[in-house]
Amino acid sequence: MLYPIYVHKDADSAYGAIFPDFPGCFAAADDLQGLPRAAQEAAEAHFGADDDPIPAPTSPEAWAADPDYSGGFWMLVEIDLSKVRAKAVRLNISLNESLLQRIDLAAKARGQSRSAFLATAAEHEMTGAA
Repeated sequence: MLYPIYVHKDADSAYGAIFPDFPGCFAAADDLQGLPRAAQEAAEAHFGADDDPIPAPTSPEAWAADPDYSGGFWMLVEIDLSKVRAKAVRLNISLNESLLQRIDLAAKARGQSRSAFLATAAEHEMTGAA
């Protein structure tokens, strides 16, 4: 999901980022190209140990009048929520036997477990990736 981060930089410092949607969550990187990765890592650390719900993203316009966000600029960063809450859940599903065999062959060819293959396929289908 795309989340807004407010980016600021003081002279002789790294780029700092604040997540308005995640109070208390901050990220930093030496260059702008590293900020999305740092933002993902910050979100994972921020939510990794608790069960609080992860807020839905807002837009930068929602924060435009807030004086805490002046003198910098906004970026939208992709936060992979599946990595933020990576707790595995066991489930029981039924599949056609021949389909299951094909899944297992495809997973083995990719060096994946059946679960990893099915999760990747589901993510692919839901994001509409080609």
